[in-house]
Amino acid sequence: MTNNTVLLDKGIRCLIKELGLLEAEQFIYLLLSQLFDYTEWRKDNLFTGMSVEEISAAADKYCKENPGIIPN
Repeated sequence: MTNNTVLLDKGIRCLIKELGLLEAEQFIYLLLSQLFDYTEWRKDNLFTGMSVEEISAAADKYCKENPGIIPN
């Protein structure tokens, strides 16, 4: 398990890489300023309508397209 400082650093770097600095800051602001429950959002929105097989195939595809993301 990664320590909190390393995890925060990785998360911020991912946000900046994918969104750019300004949108990453906007995203963090939105999370902090709203009553946002990620766990509930994930239950209702993430992988909605997908079978286990489809989720697994999407994960396999992502790992192949992004080598080094998941350690061996």
